[in-house]
Amino acid sequence: MGRNTFQKEIDEIHTEAIIIDAHFDLLFDVAAQRALGRTKVIETDHLPDFKKGGWNIIVSSIYLEDADLPELALRKALNQVSCLYAELEESPDELMLCKNTSDILQAKERGKIGIMLSFEGVEPLGTDISLLRVFYELGVRFVGLTWSRRNAAGDGCAFKFSDRQMTGGLSDFGLDVIKEAEKLGIIMDVTHINDEGFEDIMAASNQPVIASHSNARAVSNTPRNLTDTQLKAIADSGGVAGINAVSMIASVESNDASVNTLVDHMKHMADVVGVEHIGLGLDLCDMFNKYKPEGVVRKAFDIVNKHGSLEGLTYALLERGFSKEDIVKMYGGNFMKLYEKVLG
Repeated sequence: MGRNTFQKEIDEIHTEAIIIDAHFDLLFDVAAQRALGRTKVIETDHLPDFKKGGWNIIVSSIYLEDADLPELALRKALNQVSCLYAELEESPDELMLCKNTSDILQAKERGKIGIMLSFEGVEPLGTDISLLRVFYELGVRFVGLTWSRRNAAGDGCAFKFSDRQMTGGLSDFGLDVIKEAEKLGIIMDVTHINDEGFEDIMAASNQPVIASHSNARAVSNTPRNLTDTQLKAIADSGGVAGINAVSMIASVESNDASVNTLVDHMKHMADVVGVEHIGLGLDLCDMFNKYKPEGVVRKAFDIVNKHGSLEGLTYALLERGFSKEDIVKMYGGNFMKLYEKVLG
């Protein structure tokens, strides 16, 4: 069936749903552009696509490059947050910071893009647990203990099984972060953690856990993805896994990845744990190609071409038999239910 067959349902979904991207390295780009003297970076470079795709909430990670570690981790993280606050002041009619479900509903009602904050690795904390409260007060509501490298909290995971594997569970500091995060009302994110660390997080957690941007390992056999057992553990906690649209995460044969590959992951996850535990965490990275040295080509690509192209995924889901109600849940309803439990 052609796209026109589903256009009415597509329009209704994109209007009715609270559409949430649970992971985007937005502030890395914003900070780099503001360092060049630019202002209103989100409004100029990203907002048109956010609006075209019908997005309501973007969870921006605080992500640091290896070159920043360890000395510059705290400074760079605070700079990214500072850049966000500057952008909010410059574009008050378009953007707002969201810390809870009330803020999210207000953002949708007012036609603004809500920005939320997450840690992609706790390197900015060093080994000082008291800093987590500082970042909480600044707006951080999600914590992924590691990116795909080692830090004081534990080991991340490799991107391929052929890579050198990082093994070992969480450190005492990592366990302390979980305890403090739950006390503050911060959601734990298991994306990028290795399998041993995953087990430790699930054993130590007393609230719903998310995987903000991870797919199904049964569909694409990479350590960055979740086994069926892990998907069930997340679902049992009341958690949600966000679909990742980076080709090398969606498919071991990266060049063959397509929107239908993402639907394959969502179909599998729905079969294993139900649509109530699926979300979106697209992890779009093509924008970083502009920061690559000349002649260096990034091997992966974004299956969803910018945030403005979300309708292509919506069409593919409808064509494969997902109902409008299912898609509204997966596009943000499931995350909202979880946020209400933990964030209020």
